[in-house]
Amino acid sequence: MRFVSKVVDGIQVFAVSGNHTVSFGITATDIARTSLMGFAIDRTDLDLPTGAKNRTLPMLNSKVFKSEMGKMTTIAEKSMWKHPLQSFVWDDFGAQHDKRYEYVFTPLQGTPGHLKPIPGRGPVSIKVRTESLFSNETHDVFFNRGVASSQAYAFKYGNKRPDKLPSNKRAEAYKWLSRDLDTAILTFIEHANKGDTLLCCFYEFSYLPVARALQTARTNGGVNVRIILDGKQNGKKSKKTGKVGKPFPRDESEQTKAAVHLPDAVVKWREANPNNIEHNKFMVLLKGKNATPAEVWTGSTNISQGGIFGQTNVGQWIRDAKVAAAYARYWNLLYKDPGAKKGDDRATANKAKKDFRAEVEAIAKAPTRLTDIKKGITPVFSPRRGLAVLKNYAQLVDDSQKSAAITLAFGVGKEFKDVLQDNTPTGPLIFMLLEKQDAPPKPRAKKSAPKPGRPKTAFVRLNSKNNVYEAWGSYLKDPLYQWVRETNTRLLQFNKHVLYIHTKFLLHDPLGDDPIVVTGSANFSRASTQDNDENVVVIRGNTRVADIYFTEFNRLFFHYYYRSVTEARKGVKDAKTVAALFLDEKGTEWQKQYAPGSLKTKRVAMFADMEGAVQG
Repeated sequence: MRFVSKVVDGIQVFAVSGNHTVSFGITATDIARTSLMGFAIDRTDLDLPTGAKNRTLPMLNSKVFKSEMGKMTTIAEKSMWKHPLQSFVWDDFGAQHDKRYEYVFTPLQGTPGHLKPIPGRGPVSIKVRTESLFSNETHDVFFNRGVASSQAYAFKYGNKRPDKLPSNKRAEAYKWLSRDLDTAILTFIEHANKGDTLLCCFYEFSYLPVARALQTARTNGGVNVRIILDGKQNGKKSKKTGKVGKPFPRDESEQTKAAVHLPDAVVKWREANPNNIEHNKFMVLLKGKNATPAEVWTGSTNISQGGIFGQTNVGQWIRDAKVAAAYARYWNLLYKDPGAKKGDDRATANKAKKDFRAEVEAIAKAPTRLTDIKKGITPVFSPRRGLAVLKNYAQLVDDSQKSAAITLAFGVGKEFKDVLQDNTPTGPLIFMLLEKQDAPPKPRAKKSAPKPGRPKTAFVRLNSKNNVYEAWGSYLKDPLYQWVRETNTRLLQFNKHVLYIHTKFLLHDPLGDDPIVVTGSANFSRASTQDNDENVVVIRGNTRVADIYFTEFNRLFFHYYYRSVTEARKGVKDAKTVAALFLDEKGTEWQKQYAPGSLKTKRVAMFADMEGAVQG
């Protein structure tokens, strides 16, 4: 939900709440900014009785005054009353879902160690309510933590693998990383009653608790469970030996299937189109003996430890009969294992793929223009002919009136660069969260150099000149003053390939009154559009869904933004790097970062200009 405070002595606070994150923007007049060292923030849990322990808590700051570092003996020493928020944007990442909170922002003046409220200014109070994880709404959205590469994990669990932690810490670490994503998947399965049907379609299938839950639903719950799994050889060829590794993910899926005693009749191996992957991660709930489509589970989360606990992922529970019916038709098509078969000649293979794409497109018409997108939910399935759908996604980013955000696990595609490279600093504010830094391709070896006469494609770099800001997966490999060394999901042995950013979602004007969210299994790429088995949903006009995605994108983007900058600067401990780590001791520099046209000023404007805020 969206909230706005009253104006108090020239200061006003705006808030957007998701499930676990509340994002804030603060506006202040020139007079209100005078002598401002920052803000102290207190949070009150309004659902606790007056006088209850920890009902009101001072918020903590990860940034501190360098001169006060030696005086910190407990975590409470990081209170914003001693180390204030020197920013006009802030995110509370520690909120609980379905809660009523009151936040009080108190302007402070003085010097480090001697701060006090500014007489005649504030405090400013704003009341918010966070969204429920499990509701009766059409949509419930579940993000995992997705930041194993964090100071929090380093402090809490010493950068150790969860399975190597003491037993009393092991379950806690898994729960902290999952943040109820695994609970949501299991709850969806347990939601099926006797006589119901669960149609499942998974790329990876190695997380035993989910496999056991499906088998239990069959044997004890009387649920008809049917599963399609990727059955191809997706293993990579070794550069040293030239041999292809074990079939991935089929090898692990077969082990999981055997471990929980799922019978052969339950599983269908997707083997056609051997050069492409069955990349879906969805379940469809059909109710009763008539198998009436009712609900869908979808998103980016593979049924694996890496998917649930490691890289960033999202799961979405959709309660919509029409959407469920479309997913059921898609599942039934995939069950036939359509497409080219291994050993087909080129003509036969091409015809089989063409026919398959046509059948996929016939299930649900995909929008190819902004004006084609209807209010509500539009499912889009792949593979399909042409790139019109992908180009529409790029256009959704470019045509945003105020802002857009997108996560890209495999780089910024040509379709996006084609439409964004002529943008200017006055265009829509665009955020891109990437798995790796967008960089020029490595030079080709001489033996594979472009043929004579073939034009060389120039590398297009999007940046602040296009009003595009990028962050990418990275971690602090070395200590930086009070910041300790971190870890990543490869070192934790969760993920081998995609280590950080695995979500696939796009936000078009998320804080407007007509937001669009695109989310699902499909990376915004040509392969995901034309070749792989994929699914997404395009959700228009649902501000609740947009707010949840916006706050989670905020959390992830700005978690990685500083790490990305540090990585790009190769961790150099120069004055600029140090200044970013600590608070401004004199209080004269931090507000200069809010100059007209700066990213920080643009972020504040996002909140001040948002639609539909209620008095908080």
